[in-house]
Amino acid sequence: MVAIVDSGSTKSDWVILDDFKKVFLKTETIGFNPNFINRELITPEIQKNSNLISVKNSITKVFFYGSGCGVKKNCEIIEEELKKVFGKAEIIVKEDLMAAAYAAYNGKPAIVCILGTGSNSCFFDGENLKIELPSLGFLIGDEGSGSAIGKQLVRRYFMKKLPADLHSEFEKDYQLTIEDALKNMYHSPRPNAYLANFNKFVIERKEHPYFMDMVFEEMKSFFEYQVLPYQEAQEAEINFIGSIAYYYENILRSVATELHLNVGHVVQKPIESLVDYHIKYIL
Repeated sequence: MVAIVDSGSTKSDWVILDDFKKVFLKTETIGFNPNFINRELITPEIQKNSNLISVKNSITKVFFYGSGCGVKKNCEIIEEELKKVFGKAEIIVKEDLMAAAYAAYNGKPAIVCILGTGSNSCFFDGENLKIELPSLGFLIGDEGSGSAIGKQLVRRYFMKKLPADLHSEFEKDYQLTIEDALKNMYHSPRPNAYLANFNKFVIERKEHPYFMDMVFEEMKSFFEYQVLPYQEAQEAEINFIGSIAYYYENILRSVATELHLNVGHVVQKPIESLVDYHIKYIL
């Protein structure tokens, strides 16, 4: 059996293929971004999943694509922790951009972007991945991401910048104190996921003119920092992976139109396309 995993900062999608390359099971765990999660939590979290534990000894390969795995040390952390569960398997760990490139590939070179809890971009020609820009994380990077939009919302709420109707609704829904917000942002194991969770409030009201403008500016910042520096940006199709791109697709396309860029397809969950790519090209 083969496990294919697409892991973000918030959650991980798992697909297990049998020996005939057919889907045997699908399941989820929390996300395993080594930049935010304590490595000691990874193995216990996997072990909580009875589906994975039931097949752990039958899995011979694990293809793990993860947020935060663009750094060798982080790849080694994930590999070591996965080995504790899947002791008989070969573990292959790569960054999430590679998964996005595989999932978005439609036969021609393209810029591939991730817009989920975090954000990132690359250029993929079908064989080679080109990454010209670093991933700076949610503190000073991750433009256009769920954590960036959540950060904007929380900041504007406490600084009394939201319109009266949105301020009142946010206050009613969350009853958020500055003490709780600071505790979760500075002392929780996954602060980026905490901030990203506030997108539910924005998504439910994304037609509100204030939020349309706020998200528009955030998406524009993403294009300016993470897409336009690529020399291929003006000619290549730009494809998106992730829930934030999916839920704000209309705004994303509006920004691209203003910047004279060509957005191709937007995929909410890349795992299905990622599995198809492995069956066709790798396994």
